Amino acid sequence: MSKLAVLRGGGWQPLLWLVLLLAAALGLADLDGLFRLIEPDSRTVIYGRAAFIDLLASHLLLVALAACVSSLVGVGAAIMVTRRWGADFLPLVSQVASIGQTIPPVAVLALAVPALGFGSGPTLFALILYGLLPILRNSLAGLRGIDPAVLEAARGMGMAPLQVLWRVELPLALNVILAGIRTSVTINIATAAIGSTIGASTLGDPVISGLVTGNTAFILQGAILIGLLAVAVDSLFEQLQRRAPGAGQAK
Repeated sequence: MSKLAVLRGGGWQPLLWLVLLLAAALGLADLDGLFRLIEPDSRTVIYGRAAFIDLLASHLLLVALAACVSSLVGVGAAIMVTRRWGADFLPLVSQVASIGQTIPPVAVLALAVPALGFGSGPTLFALILYGLLPILRNSLAGLRGIDPAVLEAARGMGMAPLQVLWRVELPLALNVILAGIRTSVTINIATAAIGSTIGASTLGDPVISGLVTGNTAFILQGAILIGLLAVAVDSLFEQLQRRAPGAGQAK
């Protein structure tokens, strides 16, 4: 693909948002004068308990780990229930995934703390549950939406069931699956901030601290970084979807 085609397709956007995100993470601490305008009466207007870049890395790691586990479980469950031998489990799988997202993240954290302790463990558990449903639903839609004639043709060519899955079904369903992962990750980027209430190191730290102390500058710093991270990741997934097989069929 030529550089001009990449530019026309918006391939530069993820890089732009990434640069803005890193610039904010590294430069917010130097904007004391600007945030002093928002909180003129506060002694401290720059969150200083941890470096923004460290909070960003920790936040991104939590979301990435949750996305990997949710994707493996969600796509795996969708594959299972779309096989003849697993079709009977479809209602159960759908109900379990729905329950995981209907329970508020704060409630999941409260229930997980006694078993997993404070910190990243309960937060990761909550993010996995909360991010599972969009991936499962889109994986089911993608796998079920494949033309039966295409599958029959693949079998007619002598492909084994596993070959049909890997060479035909998953590539054709990839765009729809990516859309589910995109939704899941975007939701969890915001949801992960709640983990700061139980000791997880996330971009929610300055937000929670600002809410407790009434410092709007702290809240704004955390919100800026969370927002930029969400837009950067969403833009990256948009480009991945454009390049996935069947990009012209699913949005």
